[in-house]
Amino acid sequence: MCGIAGIFYPATPKPIDPARITAMANAQAHRGPDGSGVWTALGVGLGHRRLAIIDLGGGAQPMASADGALTITFNGEIYNFQQVRAELETKGARFLTNSDTEVLLHGWAAWGPAMLERLNGMFAFALHDSRAQSLFLARDRLGVKPLHYVELSDGGVAFASELKGLLAHPLLRRSPDIRAVEDYLAFGYVPDDACLVGGVKKLAAGHSLLLTRGKPVPPPHQWWDIDFSRRATGTAAALGEQLIDLMRNGVRSRMLADVPLGAFLSGGVDSSAVVALMAEASKRAVKTCTIGFDTADHDERGYANQIAALFATEHRERIVAADDFALIETLVAAFDEPFADASALATYRVCELAREQVTVALSGDGADEAFAGYRRYRFQAAEERIRSLVPATFRSSLFGKLGALYPKADWAPRPLRAKTTLLSLADDGASAYARSVGVTTPNLRAKLFTDAARQALGGHVAETRYITTMLDAPAREALDRAQYADFKHWLPGDILTKVDRTSMAVSLEAREPLLDYKLIEFAATLPVSMRIRAGEGKWIMKKAMERYLPRDILYRQKMGFVTPISAWFRGALADEAAALASSRVLAGTGWFEMPAIAKLAADHRSGRAEHGRTLWQLVMLERSMQRLFG
Repeated sequence: MCGIAGIFYPATPKPIDPARITAMANAQAHRGPDGSGVWTALGVGLGHRRLAIIDLGGGAQPMASADGALTITFNGEIYNFQQVRAELETKGARFLTNSDTEVLLHGWAAWGPAMLERLNGMFAFALHDSRAQSLFLARDRLGVKPLHYVELSDGGVAFASELKGLLAHPLLRRSPDIRAVEDYLAFGYVPDDACLVGGVKKLAAGHSLLLTRGKPVPPPHQWWDIDFSRRATGTAAALGEQLIDLMRNGVRSRMLADVPLGAFLSGGVDSSAVVALMAEASKRAVKTCTIGFDTADHDERGYANQIAALFATEHRERIVAADDFALIETLVAAFDEPFADASALATYRVCELAREQVTVALSGDGADEAFAGYRRYRFQAAEERIRSLVPATFRSSLFGKLGALYPKADWAPRPLRAKTTLLSLADDGASAYARSVGVTTPNLRAKLFTDAARQALGGHVAETRYITTMLDAPAREALDRAQYADFKHWLPGDILTKVDRTSMAVSLEAREPLLDYKLIEFAATLPVSMRIRAGEGKWIMKKAMERYLPRDILYRQKMGFVTPISAWFRGALADEAAALASSRVLAGTGWFEMPAIAKLAADHRSGRAEHGRTLWQLVMLERSMQRLFG
């Protein structure tokens, strides 16, 4: 795992100061503490920070081809590089190292952009071709590894793994984008098609960008997409066997490393499945670690210990408490943009714990999106059944009126909180689902924003991207569309951003075997009944894993890797919430109604309403804006 950076001038080539590339790369030194390198030529410069994982002695970057025509800076791992290398050798390629980086150089020489289709891995790279006078940027299928870029005022295009790499360039103009604030408040993260720093773009998952001298900067090209429109056939038993084989291959391919390797273990289905398959493949005890909480309702250590004992792992644990709020500045620095998934606190701590003994850790991320494990998928499926039975006009009138009259009872037991469900049923499925994945509702955002903010937004509404994605999805059924939208927005914007930034902050490489693209493509073909059955999400995965895991692990209520942030804002962190009302940073934007923020904090503290996640959003936004814009 590494950090990359660089500059390319597509119009008129200009000399590039190596010190500038060094500064951009060194801003990401945490991503690669084991080595660094800079390469420049007229009109192009590439920088690299290395975390050595494979071919520790021979994989230094930027790496050039033997004839010097190609130069690459690469972040990630190609898990099938040995197979691709063997194919290239049959074509006459001669390798000087044992690294996967060199495979990309020979792959480009043999196939050009089409080499991406042969790669199974997580990656973001920039490859300069001196003969074609081009720079090729590419990102892996699912967006595991990040890549930011921006067009500078002097005609150059700068890129970097993280935003902080671009911020090291003096020509980057720092001005906040109100549309990204709207997006962030809606979802708790800034999506991949937005950035809080105006003008900065993120290369989308499964996309590439070819910059060629003498040509304008083109739009990115989508080289891969997930297809939910096809359906697999076969019995549940046969499909389950196929699933296990794909999971097994995903895990084993990600156990290749020349450094110590372990796994995160929460005690949930996904991480337990990964550990089970690691133990099956390993000749030595798997190293595992878990994070517990000082709040019993969120603590899964008992389940993690059960799995650790079952597979005889070398297991360690650590507690996260309210005083870990002190981590906020560390998280703000790691994420650059505001990021309000409070589980980032625990994720950082588990990465920190893992890094004490290993350099690579496998996680269970991706299975919920692939196999419909989130509760919201079950709710959405149930609501769609009701929508199919009730005409839209009648449904809108009936459920809309009931929802408007029903009190918003955040304090009540869950079965009595019917307002959200009624309002969802009154709307179409895509619009309702777009709101269900959000944090701060459109109505609450409207109360928080000033007239000036609403005018600056110019009608931009965060949820529109979700609705559009669902309507345009290559899909058959409503569940397909919801999962497809999550793969496009939630997974890269929240889950994978969280894991990448927290792991890289401590120089740990995190790998997601359940996001192997062959496994994801298979999961997308499964009939809905194989994903959700009798109210059970991830049904086929759980059935297939019954040979490995006990039923009380497979079928217990999903807890999730969450942080008890709402309770903290009513206790140890209540003063932090109250202080938001006098924030000079938020008030200085002119975008926020400060009395509305004060009421938000007071209502949450008293228990009259549940605003813990929104308060955490505002805290992180304040700190991030202070860091980015002063």
